[in-house]
Amino acid sequence: MALHDIVQPHVADFAHDGKQLSVTCRIAFDGIEYVGRLWFAETRDAETAIPDRGALSGRSRDEVIAFAVRLTQPELALRYRRALAERRRFFELRRATDEVLGKIRYLNQVSISIRAGLLDKEGAAQELDATEKQLHELVDKLNAAAGVETGP
Repeated sequence: MALHDIVQPHVADFAHDGKQLSVTCRIAFDGIEYVGRLWFAETRDAETAIPDRGALSGRSRDEVIAFAVRLTQPELALRYRRALAERRRFFELRRATDEVLGKIRYLNQVSISIRAGLLDKEGAAQELDATEKQLHELVDKLNAAAGVETGP
């Protein structure tokens, strides 16, 4: 899997305050380590997932997933309550911003890899062009997401 790929595997289900919650862990590589963030969604409404701002880090995706899976139900409940207390109101804008930042990080990582001689220039140049195009498409969508209050 390429470094820029973001995965979000399911890690647990639990009940809290009469709600059935599904927990996933969004994992991305930040150039140094893999960083996971838990996302909580009511089982019946996965579209309104809310993130926990606490990070789970590791040397690999598997290490982050193993850490997330080891969290107990009381620990998940605490993280869920923190996520609720700190939840954002403008989820679409945040999601779009996260995508833009992810693409920028990937663009930088490819450029660094080219300069270090780790990638061939022709193939990497095509990847840089495609990523730049994706960035422009994402930026074009920001205006539609700005100021729109959404959330759980």
